[in-house]
Order: sequence, then structure tokens, then C-alpha cells
Amino acid sequence: MFTRTRRLRGNKRLREMVKNVTINLDELIYPIFIEEGENIKEEIKSMPGQYRFSLDKLPDELKELNELGIKSLLIFGIPKIKDEKGSQAYAENGIVQQGIKVIKKYFPDFIVVTDVCMCEYTSHGHCGILCGKDVDNDKTLEYISEIALSHVKAGADIVAPSDMMDGRVLAIRNKLDANGFVNIPIMAYSIKYASSFYGPFRDAADSAPSFGDRRTYQMDFRNSKDFYREVEADIEEGADFIMVKPALAYLDVVKSISDIHLPIVAYNVSAEYSMVKAGAMNGWINEKGIVMETMYGMKRAGVDIIITYHAKDIATWVKNNEILL
Repeated sequence: MFTRTRRLRGNKRLREMVKNVTINLDELIYPIFIEEGENIKEEIKSMPGQYRFSLDKLPDELKELNELGIKSLLIFGIPKIKDEKGSQAYAENGIVQQGIKVIKKYFPDFIVVTDVCMCEYTSHGHCGILCGKDVDNDKTLEYISEIALSHVKAGADIVAPSDMMDGRVLAIRNKLDANGFVNIPIMAYSIKYASSFYGPFRDAADSAPSFGDRRTYQMDFRNSKDFYREVEADIEEGADFIMVKPALAYLDVVKSISDIHLPIVAYNVSAEYSMVKAGAMNGWINEKGIVMETMYGMKRAGVDIIITYHAKDIATWVKNNEILL
């Protein structure tokens, strides 16, 4: 006699009863791009539905997100002035620092996560301080830790270093602890690959390198072992979350680390978002179906928290009773 697995799929209520992978809005983080200037709400051409906001336009967006039930934000800043040392990244009145204050003024209950890196702020577009044509790892640590401290002083709840310098988690932990911020968590971009899936983001954040690439510090996707070392190092240095970026091409990596004792974060990155949007706009795919299948796939692999540009759409679909989480 053959096994009748279809018995548990016979109707919607039965399927809801036996499902064992769940998603809720508390587990989603929505990225926001904040730009210096006034009266700016500019759609990012390569990321339909995503915008750059000036500080004066930010409260309206925050109100909508709050009403939708989104509770956590990841903040990126686009400054007017860039220089070799990325000085606006750690300036007291830098765009991210001001953005944090605006968010906390209007909606103090939002969890504000800040991206800690230099690529949006350096004139050369690399993620650290240059020595010739190479990024100086140890010199960059001094700046990365200062950026993190400036974000926390402005009111950030979590700092998320994405620069991929060796030792950055420890440098930030030491800097925060020395300044009395022992309870601020670090969400480490522990497993961040040199990826073509970042293309639209570089349009959004004006962060493309002016020469070369980032392959000497971001990870090689042809190597199936080095991610273990990255995770082990970040845990030892004091990370509180472990992130995998991009998400969809690396669910095998997520599964491989799914038994660690820290929350696992997946960044559903810009091209992963834009490809779905493009397909939906052309009528080739069912957007809601594809998005939710993707979300559940990440959760099934072992992800606890998802950073995704789809978060606002998902929350809207839930509010309008178009999907059931």
C-alpha cells in the first residue's frame, strides 16, 4: 500500500492546522534611504516602489509604515559631500544621525538598525580607508567603530557593520562598551558575498566603487567553507546577530549555520526585489505568490529575521486581507 501524504492537504483549514513554518511582521526589517536636501521623495528607477526621502518627507513615510505594523527599519544615508575618509559617515550631524533623531522624535518605538559602512560616504566608493589602491583593514576599523558610536549616540537601537573588514565586530564592541553602550546589539553582516545582486542598491545609495571591485574584502561565492570562519570570528568578537547576504542564492549557507545560538538574519537584497517587481510589472508572474514563497523559503532554511524591500507590500497585503501569514 502506498503512503497517502495528500490526506493532510485536503482543504485550507487542514493545511493551516499542520503548517510548521510561520512568518509575522515582527520578523521583517524594512530598509529606508535618507538623502540630504529638502522636499525629496524620489523613486529609485531600478527598484520600483522604493524611494529616497529627505528628512522633511520622512515623517509621512514613517506614519504609513507604523500604521501597517512594520516595527523595524534599516537606515541608509546619502550625503551631499563625499571625501576620501568618508567624514560625513561619522559626523555628529550626518544624514543618518539626523534621520535617527527624526524617527525617534515621531515614532520612538521603531527599532532603528543602522548600516555601518563607508561606501556611501567616500569619494572613491570603497568601504574603507585606502592605502594606494587597496583598503587598509586595520586603519578602517578606527573609522568604522567611530561611525557605529555616532549612530548609537544619535539613538540607534542596533548597529549593523557591512564593510567586511576583519575584526570590525570587536572594534565596535570595544568602542561601544568604552563609551557606556554595553547593551547595544551588533547585527553583523557576517556572510556577505561579492555579488551581482547588489546592482540596484548601488543606484539607490550612489555607492558604486570608482575603480576596481570589493572582492578582496567581500566573500567569494565559489568557496563553500570560508563562511564558517566568518561566523566563528564574529561570534567570538561579540556579535548578537549573524547575517547572510544576499539571501536566495545562499540558502544552503543559511541551512549550514542554522543551529547556531544567535538569531540568523537574511538580507533579501535589491536585485532579488527588482527581478520580482520587473516580472510582475510585465505580467509574467504572480507577485504576491512569488514574494510569499520566497519569504517562507528563507524561514524554512533557518532564517529568523528577514531584511526585505517587500516588507511594506507584505504588510499592505496582510492589512487588506489579501494574504494570511
